[in-house]
Amino acid sequence: MKKKFNTIPGKSMTKKNATIYDISRKLNVSVATVSRALNNHPRISQATKELVVKTAKEMNYKQNNLAKALKSGETKNIGIIVPYINTNFFSSVIRGIEEELSVQGYHVIICQSHEDVNIEKKHLNTLLNAQVDGIFMSVSRTTVDTEHIEHILNTSNTPIIFFDRKKDIPGISTVTIDDYRGGYMATEHLISEGYKNICHFAGDLNLEIYQNRLNGYKQALIDHEFKVKEENIISTGSSIDAGIEAIKTLWDSQSIPDAIFSASDFAALGACQELKKRKIKIPQEVAVIGFSNEPFTQFMELPMSSMDQTPVIMGNMAGQVFLDHIKDNSSGVSIEKKVVLAPQICVRKSSKRK
Repeated sequence: MKKKFNTIPGKSMTKKNATIYDISRKLNVSVATVSRALNNHPRISQATKELVVKTAKEMNYKQNNLAKALKSGETKNIGIIVPYINTNFFSSVIRGIEEELSVQGYHVIICQSHEDVNIEKKHLNTLLNAQVDGIFMSVSRTTVDTEHIEHILNTSNTPIIFFDRKKDIPGISTVTIDDYRGGYMATEHLISEGYKNICHFAGDLNLEIYQNRLNGYKQALIDHEFKVKEENIISTGSSIDAGIEAIKTLWDSQSIPDAIFSASDFAALGACQELKKRKIKIPQEVAVIGFSNEPFTQFMELPMSSMDQTPVIMGNMAGQVFLDHIKDNSSGVSIEKKVVLAPQICVRKSSKRK
């Protein structure tokens, strides 16, 4: 026995989206007129445009974005590749890019590399296959060989903009913070507060940003006639655990500093936790300053000093660079831009002795 299903008379199981041909037949106008009206063509009267748009809404018409993209050469989609999205810095940069481009009609596709160059390669291919209009990238720490990025430059017209973590590849615009200046300012601040034996948690030195922060630290010491001690430079990760382990290493080796400049806020937080556990007073005995100005730094029991990277502004600038690239390309000119933003120091209780 066949099972019967109740249906509502006059209603279909699914509501089919209308096409421009359906709108054409309903209004008794040509398909070309409907298409032009929906695309705001100047040759179509305002009254006709309003009638077509109103009818399209009533008939559940959905514009075929793929067909529109093929016709215009633009998808109005852009891709963003970051190591991780669950940090304030990268999420704030993404916010800045969206702020700049959403008003221009662009939509964002976000990908995470998880610090893996192979995942980074897959995301690049996926975004290219999706025909995005541009790609914003902060490279993974395992990205050493850049052949996969250079291949895109040689075979595609899709612009790439590096932000924060970059590689020096001709033809790619970059938006970065002056990490060297940031490292210099952080170290000089500690010197001005009267600290003499300043240690540096250097982060992952495979990345240029951490190399630059280290070089700024060294130059500030030299300029103020302090000796650069290699035992005071510890290559760490950018995690809380890395900061904890760095303090243990220093105390085990009896190389005890009176101040720490960490290239990462998270490692600096770990350092503060371990110092407190050892009943070391901050900043009286050991001062701490980090880098990135993560939100937690100002809400700690003892607010922590840090270098602000102005991530939303970085995202805004990256968006502007992309728009400039689109504009330049339309006029047959391609300009490579290098934008370097100034870091800002946020002095709080963890490093303020005077």
